[in-house]
Amino acid sequence: MTRTKSAKVLATLGCALLAGTAMAPAADVTFERLRNPEPQNWLMNHGDFGAQRFSALAAINTSNAKNLKLAFAVAIGGASGNENLTATPLVEDGFMYIPDAWGMVYKIDVRSGTSGPIVWKMDPGQEKVDRNRGVALWGNLVISVTSRDGRVIATDKETGKIVWDKNLNDKTDMTLNAAPLALKDSILVGASGGDGGIRNWLVSLDPKTGNEQWRLYSIPGPGEPGHETWKDKNNAWQTGGGAFYVTGSYDPATNITYWGAGNPSPKYDSSYRPGDNLYTNSALAIDATTGKIKWHHQYTPNDTMDYDEVGTHILIDTKVNGEDRKILAHAARNGFNYTFDRLNGQFIKATQYVSSVTWTKGIDPKTGRPIDYDPAKDLQTYAEPIAKILTGAKSSGVCPGVPGGNNFWSAAYSQRTKLMYIPELEGCTNITRDQTRHVKGKFDGGDFGYDGRLSSGISVVDPATGELKQRKVMPYANTAGALATAGGIIVTALIDGTVIALDDQTLEELWSFNVGTGINAPPMTYAVNGKQYIAIATGLTRNSMGRVATTPELRNLGKTATMIFVFGL
Repeated sequence: MTRTKSAKVLATLGCALLAGTAMAPAADVTFERLRNPEPQNWLMNHGDFGAQRFSALAAINTSNAKNLKLAFAVAIGGASGNENLTATPLVEDGFMYIPDAWGMVYKIDVRSGTSGPIVWKMDPGQEKVDRNRGVALWGNLVISVTSRDGRVIATDKETGKIVWDKNLNDKTDMTLNAAPLALKDSILVGASGGDGGIRNWLVSLDPKTGNEQWRLYSIPGPGEPGHETWKDKNNAWQTGGGAFYVTGSYDPATNITYWGAGNPSPKYDSSYRPGDNLYTNSALAIDATTGKIKWHHQYTPNDTMDYDEVGTHILIDTKVNGEDRKILAHAARNGFNYTFDRLNGQFIKATQYVSSVTWTKGIDPKTGRPIDYDPAKDLQTYAEPIAKILTGAKSSGVCPGVPGGNNFWSAAYSQRTKLMYIPELEGCTNITRDQTRHVKGKFDGGDFGYDGRLSSGISVVDPATGELKQRKVMPYANTAGALATAGGIIVTALIDGTVIALDDQTLEELWSFNVGTGINAPPMTYAVNGKQYIAIATGLTRNSMGRVATTPELRNLGKTATMIFVFGL
């Protein structure tokens, strides 16, 4: 939907709303602050550079979580009927920062614990609604993206005025959806829109000016390593996808940043792009100074199932077979949880974490590639349901389904239990290839549908051993994500609007609350004046509404509200 840019809106872009009380300037968000998480604050999208989504706060714990109640709610957005919220709120010293689907950034005063008055709003004047997964804090700036407009904007966090505004939109249909990642001297921003036939990239910007420092394309061009894996005659590398729509992680000790790249495009027609299609569906270890790839692992070469692997790549220091290892763990969309040595990319193990996998017979324990991957083939057939797609027939029973076992709904790693908690989607899909659909406006190469009802679960995996410890079955889809805390609780949410706190040892439900509107954004936690709160945003995307439709009793869920709900004791 298009918004009208009125003169009044343009005249007030970046202007601050008057706050009710005077505020002392907040301290700059320095690299040291980002590197050493402050328990009371949530200063970056995943909570820390390692993307663990773990909080050291323990005031809310297994003994009192049952007493959680709604503290307050804040309504944001509301300009049209198709809005959504997918962002993780950031909180610094009692002030919350979050964008809506228009790319509008809100500063909200949450110090009282009983209400959330809006301090200022920065409206970039974006014309169309899209997904926006959050902002970054750097120095005295709030760094945000504008999704469909392809702009990156730095806003003064005290005044709400725009400091710089850079347009990175180099192609029609390119979008910016992931929250930026703030490092010491750079802001990393990933491009998406790959399903529309975009060659995606990751860019490093100077946080002081917004000027570009380097750009890495996920699809290598002629003469670059990996380009030979695009064996077609269509120049498919130019439209090959490889989106970055979930924020990466970062290891300050090595200055390596880890990002997951999305599926190749057209996503359901691999005949248009024979070959492995690097670096789609891959984990990429990237030098944060130069933008050069240090190592990579491709999870599903020549993908036909839309198994992009943009989801979080979690940094964990642990012991593997009695040896200290610095590992990278990823709950892949294809249904397996992978671990690697994050220094050299050595594959360690893959463990199935969803109840059903039919697209492959398993993962090779030596290479980390699917067992049925054949390097001599330009078109990978994998197991029977995938081979059927390549004949042009409708293929049912592709499990996990197109949305994946895990996707943008981030897993969490608990420093308390040393375990990963993976929100996983249960369900299978049918896929039909259409070789005419690789033109502008229809670049998906086919279509998919759900075979039946979607449900979900929380799978618990020991990243040191790869063992699946347990799985808790849940009645509705989970596309929100997980939060782990030192209080021994795991917080997650379901698509029907239910927020849940679980015991991190037993997965026993300690508390739940239905907010009455769908959720596809991750929970977070913060503290003000020594009191801990849990916050989560609501408002379903179009894709999530499609998942709701698989569940008959939720089909009347209706219009979703874009809200922030805050809970406390």
